[in-house]
Amino acid sequence: MLPRQPLLRMMTRAYLLLLSLILVPAKTNQSFSFRLDDILLSEPRPTPGRSIFFHETSCYDAKAEQHSRLNLSARQACAIESAALHNPNFQVFVLFADPKYRASPNGQSSGNQQPLVDAILSYGNVQLRRVNLWRYAAGTPVEEWLKNGQLFRSRFLVSHVSDFLRFVTLFRYGGLYLDMDVVVLQSMENVPPNYAGAESDYMLAAGIINLSATGIGHEIAELCLRDFQHNFNGHNWGNNGPGVITRVAQRICDTDYVALMQDDRKRCMGLKVYWRGAFYAVSSRQWRDLFNPDRLEQTMARTKYSYVVHVWNKQSNKVPIKVGSSSAYAKLAERNCPRAYHAAGEYF
Repeated sequence: MLPRQPLLRMMTRAYLLLLSLILVPAKTNQSFSFRLDDILLSEPRPTPGRSIFFHETSCYDAKAEQHSRLNLSARQACAIESAALHNPNFQVFVLFADPKYRASPNGQSSGNQQPLVDAILSYGNVQLRRVNLWRYAAGTPVEEWLKNGQLFRSRFLVSHVSDFLRFVTLFRYGGLYLDMDVVVLQSMENVPPNYAGAESDYMLAAGIINLSATGIGHEIAELCLRDFQHNFNGHNWGNNGPGVITRVAQRICDTDYVALMQDDRKRCMGLKVYWRGAFYAVSSRQWRDLFNPDRLEQTMARTKYSYVVHVWNKQSNKVPIKVGSSSAYAKLAERNCPRAYHAAGEYF
């Protein structure tokens, strides 16, 4: 029989553990400690060509001395949940670009978890990982270029680190890259690989890109990395993301006109360029339609056949959505990321 004091301590620890599983922070956007494993060192590893990737780079600060705190918004959680919900046979990896995160067994958090993190980790195919840029770039065409520091002198560091990571990830693993400001509306598991989406008649967007892990997909990923370093411009926000995939597509398709790329997949060596309705049915100029209840019917009709809806966080992040409202974004979130939506609190 255990002595009274050790038994009491064991019961107290068990009670506190139970409370930590029940009581979670009420503020949905507060920062909290969350220790992550390195993507290169932990299991499960991404299945080449059959994984989905998100990159969170807003926490990145190359001069940081302390361990960073993970901060996940309701809309980011929605993007992750919608991908996991509609693609249950794919692993969904969320990579946090900060070398200062501390590792812990199995990438799990300790203490109280934010309701949003509970929501996304309730899906067994979601994995949260950290990524060290230098280790991640090792063995890729941009390994030496990263060391010159040009990336870190960018005026748009957060965005350009994200651009850098998406192409390194696609080179390493293939699969599907998604921006953090999307809502996935249907399964993409059986969509043939090697595709991107048009944003205009002359530009492809870089918010949704799929490349196979071998063959032409891997060759396109290598072309993207080489274009990234040769044409990098730290003073131009869009040059290193949409600019890269547009220039590479123009090269392999032998045309500057996006409509011709869409007409003939064979022309583009197997790269499929989807019409705007597939991923960008609501353009960056029309982003307010997602938030305006008066535009609900038109916006839902416009996105009826979309795979993904992009919500343009760069323009829309300051616009609140009251949970239960009748905007298109609220309706899409309630349907496609229900756990994150209801964990958001009063505002989404």
